Amino acid sequence: MIIVAGKGGVGKTAVTAALAVAASTVGLRTLVVEVEGKGTMASLFESDRLSYEELVLIEAAVDHAGVSARTVTPDDALLDYLAERGLQRLSNRLVSSGLLDMVATAVPGIRDILVLGKVKQLERSGDWDLILLDAPAAGHAITFLRSARGLVDAVKVGPINTQAQEVLDLLTDAARCRVMLVTVPEETPVNELVETAYSLEDQVGVALAPVVVNGVYPHLAGLAVDPERAAEEVGVGLVAGESDLLREAAAFRSARTELQDQQLHRMADELPLPQLHLPYLFTSELGREELDELAAQLVRRIEALPAVGS
Repeated sequence: MIIVAGKGGVGKTAVTAALAVAASTVGLRTLVVEVEGKGTMASLFESDRLSYEELVLIEAAVDHAGVSARTVTPDDALLDYLAERGLQRLSNRLVSSGLLDMVATAVPGIRDILVLGKVKQLERSGDWDLILLDAPAAGHAITFLRSARGLVDAVKVGPINTQAQEVLDLLTDAARCRVMLVTVPEETPVNELVETAYSLEDQVGVALAPVVVNGVYPHLAGLAVDPERAAEEVGVGLVAGESDLLREAAAFRSARTELQDQQLHRMADELPLPQLHLPYLFTSELGREELDELAAQLVRRIEALPAVGS
């Protein structure tokens, strides 16, 4: 299982979707789990809104192992948990009466453990080669993932303790679960990513996967070339003002790339994890074509990572 987390606005959900496509293309049956119910995941696949029931996003075919997705909410997870134990009437009353909210207030972390408990059940089922959890934004992600350890310490016996311990066992087993953090090459998101990475290792004990750096501008050659001379060499005429606009655009791109490289080098110094760079896509909306492009980039970059122990 891979838990994808990052600061809001860095493209975490898009990266999760691209990872799902990438995994499917290399033969992994993949399930995407959304916990915030924003609806963004479904729109990326031009699909119906996700629900608690699994929805096929990519059918299994010669070149795809298949991608499905679902949401997991505390209420639905509780209903499911109790129904499996023959307590359907009790579960409906708990939710409809608001008792779940009262329990959540009295026992901090119970909502998160209900969600993680369901995800643990899905992971144990063996129905999927890979589960991708689109986690809450970075600040909440730490609290979300820390809930299991908190409940193990607070509730010493009973089903809550058992559930929390089993979730904690999953989160801290590097062979079963890793957290993949997503950022963009800018100062504030990089700062937050580094802080989140160390908090997750120290407070939760999870293993970290390579960092995904989204929205990286590729380096362009020729930005220092004078536009008027370049136009003259290829026999193109510039109208008044165009040369100034081209110089401004080149200066902006050069400055942006320089700042980006500074942040990438700083992150490498402060956080010794491999980086997977995804290009900035000059489009206002992402769809399947863009996801396929990002997925192909991810596959190439993952394949280029050094082997463990090398």
